[in-house]
Amino acid sequence: MVTDSSGSAAAPASAEMWFDPVCPWAWMTSRWLMEVEKIRSVQVTWSIMSLAVLNEGRDLPPDYRDLMDRAWGPVRVLIAARQAHGDQVIKPLYDALGERIHHQANKDYDAVIAEALAEVGLPAELAAAATSTEYDEALTASHERAISLVGDEVGTPVIAVDGIAFFGPVISPAPKGETAGRLWDGCVLVAGTPGFYELKRTRTTGPIFDTEA
Repeated sequence: MVTDSSGSAAAPASAEMWFDPVCPWAWMTSRWLMEVEKIRSVQVTWSIMSLAVLNEGRDLPPDYRDLMDRAWGPVRVLIAARQAHGDQVIKPLYDALGERIHHQANKDYDAVIAEALAEVGLPAELAAAATSTEYDEALTASHERAISLVGDEVGTPVIAVDGIAFFGPVISPAPKGETAGRLWDGCVLVAGTPGFYELKRTRTTGPIFDTEA
């Protein structure tokens, strides 16, 4: 039986996480949420937001601008896959993309997309969406749905649970077991407190990827 931090039976919660597959911090958060699903009564659905959309028109350093230009590809393919094959393909495709981008450090997104589509059994033709603007309206709508819940001063990930939405958490490494559950309890508690807006400290480490995730 899944319980809350007091040991009592937990009421089921519906959570939604918006991610961009190129964001290492969103990847860490998604691995944490997968752990939370094991030990809390939470059902997560997965949605797409876009750092490329978020940063469109902004003055960025050249290396980050290059990343944003290339970041259109994976999110467009995710949107195209969802439209053609349903919401159920989003998480497996995200896992396949993220494994290559983050664990394998493969920054050739064309190769990443082709391999990920093959792994999850989706048509190779979906890769063409990476360079098409056909899906940008739907992508922007999915992105804006997340931003409408938390405001435009945040990035990815965004999480919404039972009417409460927040950016983050930004964590490294992704906690496991009851530590993951306690973090979940705390995030929902503080985000649901009227008037609460921010809790933050300087990052002292980069993403630490669990090779077993």
